[in-house]
Amino acid sequence: MKKSYIRITKIFKFETAHSLTGYDGLCKNIHGHSYELQVTMAGYPIEDQNSPKLGMVMDFSDLKKIVKEVIVTPFDHALVLRSDVPETLISELKNLYEKIILLDYQPTSELMLADFAERIKAKLPGNIKLKHLLLRETVTSYAEWFAEENE
Repeated sequence: MKKSYIRITKIFKFETAHSLTGYDGLCKNIHGHSYELQVTMAGYPIEDQNSPKLGMVMDFSDLKKIVKEVIVTPFDHALVLRSDVPETLISELKNLYEKIILLDYQPTSELMLADFAERIKAKLPGNIKLKHLLLRETVTSYAEWFAEENE
């Protein structure tokens, strides 16, 4: 059989609240989304006849562990805000809630997606490449990241 370069995709779901500081619409208010993140990796299937992963580009359970660690667990049921929100507000929120993430960027789907790409790439084995991410914010709205456009 000819050696083929293959893409694999796994889908993750998590709930996150955020607000867009300085935005001129409703999203300046704290609100939540049921996010869906599609993660596509690529590589050559393992050919080692003695490997328990024979024929796999990457074990889906290994991909799940990575994405859960760097994205799903930290972001699920968290309040995500830009780090330049007034300190008094941050202190009050931290008194009331456990999971608050402060980011150095506006927490839009677009910028979160770019951040997610870097977080995932940092954990991948060298023979696997992150190729594509799709972050669905609502059933009708999503952002995409492609490796070939970000090299």
